[in-house]
Amino acid sequence: MDNYEITFKPANCKVYASEGSTLKDAIVKSGLDFDFPCGGIGKCGKCVIKVLEPKLKVLKKEVEHFSENELSEGLHLACLTKIHSNMTVELNVKKNADYNILQSSLENDFTISPLFQKLFIQLDPPSLKHQTSDLNRLKEKLILKNSKYKNIKIGISTLRQIPDMIRRADNKITVIMDENEILGIESGDTHDKMLGIAFDIGTTTVVGYLMDLYTGRELAVSSLLNPQVKFGADVISRTAYASQNENGLKLLQTTILNALNKLINELCKKSNAKKDDIYILTVVGNTCMHHLFLGLTPKYIATVPFVPVINESIRLDASELKLNINPNGRVFALPTIAGFVGADTAAVILATDIDKSKDIKLAVDIGTNGEMVLGSSKKLVSCSAAAGPAFEGAQISSGMRGANGAIDHVYFRRELTYTVIGNEKPRGICGSGLLDIIAGFVKVGLVNKRGKLLSPDKFTNPSAKKYSDRIISYNNANAFLIVPESETFHGNPILVTQKDITSLQLAKGAISAGIKMLIKNLGINLDDIKEVLLAGAFGNYMDPHSACEIGLIPKELGSKIKLVGNAAGSGAKLALLSESEFKRANRIASKVTYVELGAQEHFNLEFARGMQF
Repeated sequence: MDNYEITFKPANCKVYASEGSTLKDAIVKSGLDFDFPCGGIGKCGKCVIKVLEPKLKVLKKEVEHFSENELSEGLHLACLTKIHSNMTVELNVKKNADYNILQSSLENDFTISPLFQKLFIQLDPPSLKHQTSDLNRLKEKLILKNSKYKNIKIGISTLRQIPDMIRRADNKITVIMDENEILGIESGDTHDKMLGIAFDIGTTTVVGYLMDLYTGRELAVSSLLNPQVKFGADVISRTAYASQNENGLKLLQTTILNALNKLINELCKKSNAKKDDIYILTVVGNTCMHHLFLGLTPKYIATVPFVPVINESIRLDASELKLNINPNGRVFALPTIAGFVGADTAAVILATDIDKSKDIKLAVDIGTNGEMVLGSSKKLVSCSAAAGPAFEGAQISSGMRGANGAIDHVYFRRELTYTVIGNEKPRGICGSGLLDIIAGFVKVGLVNKRGKLLSPDKFTNPSAKKYSDRIISYNNANAFLIVPESETFHGNPILVTQKDITSLQLAKGAISAGIKMLIKNLGINLDDIKEVLLAGAFGNYMDPHSACEIGLIPKELGSKIKLVGNAAGSGAKLALLSESEFKRANRIASKVTYVELGAQEHFNLEFARGMQF
């Protein structure tokens, strides 16, 4: 089979691709970060590339996504473009710095007690009179330090280090302990140097917090887009890729592990820390991200009855995952709750103390997968609602992530105004901007109860008339013009179409119905909820008033909303800094009752009601 050279500009990256494969295959092979929100099935129209040479025929499906001018410039969809010759392709790859990634987290009161201990020990030298083994001399000193070290374990690789190490160190060593297991020894007194990193692996973004495990001080924070987006924007498309492609699972795992190593490098650079001083990593994420990180198949999470491989917390050697920290370091993956309610939700509960609260609270983390928890110290119920990619800007006609050029907030006042991330010419609309737009449609009467975008002659609210000239025709249906082509970065109009409105209705219908099902399962009334905690990026960037206006969150709860930042990251930090908090996370996960929405009577009815405005 012929192989062709594919050159990607401006990176000048070259790869070889086989006859009949797609440019998507070549991009994945290149390792370049590039989005395929729908997983590369030609549905979303977001994997836009420019073929510089040769000139290609326009595909029928591409006509649906591009204007005549764009097609004449050589724009194509990477997932549909087949390779039959050498090609030069321009990729518009954005840098992580261009994106708004939520890093802020909660501050909690707790007692610092790291998952590891480092103990400085001076051993008694052996003699002809006292021929005690090296290990027994070490054990004796450890027991003197702490009586809990009675049944000490040690691996063969660590045991091999002991004889030469203690003699080179003149019997002065530091021992690294994980509970009652000796993980390693270091020459001299290094007991005051112990760092750790808490990772929150989201479907869209990854955040790492470098922490001093003795003081609890945050030394640095770094984040990036989850590079797994090249395999799909949501967990379903990534699960499909892992299950249906040879080495798909391994590729997805390697991709995220490389991303974590990149963050480790950045964190060390920011704080002037040494990788050898990092001993512990804690990891949270939804159940699919958790499984992909560990190299566990997510195949059965996505099919009835949605069963994960494991729910319990896991601890394993960092070297097993080829993570670049201290060779004796370990990874602690927090427990998941169910197939679609993961360790990130357990971490949110941990950080917000819902499990300790006398009052009933509702925590909502809205993304491609909306996870919700309702309850108090008496009982906790949770569910997952398939919100879809609308809140992330994917599969929206003018949608994009929260990056420079994204319209993030829109106001329907005397005239329509908006703000743009980075204060530059608008490129598209992110999730919070779309939410504001639809809320504005509802408020001024541009849509009816079922979400249909009305023609000017059907307006009944006088406030709608001032926007009449913004109603245009798009794909034989009404659309609303947000920004004319003369004012955009790319020279194309930014619209909200009827299809976009429907996508948001589906997402908000799922979240709304999920909240109602949790209320029903807990046996309470809406008034019994004392606080609504909005976690995650979308929840913290969106306007709560807009969320209540469209019914995403019940209006009755509008005055009870509190933004809690990246609460999942906060929970990961707590588990990193405190052994008791890590154990509490395990108790939380086992305590939460999972509600499978699809199995709930009247869910479909509530979902249909939730779609309406």
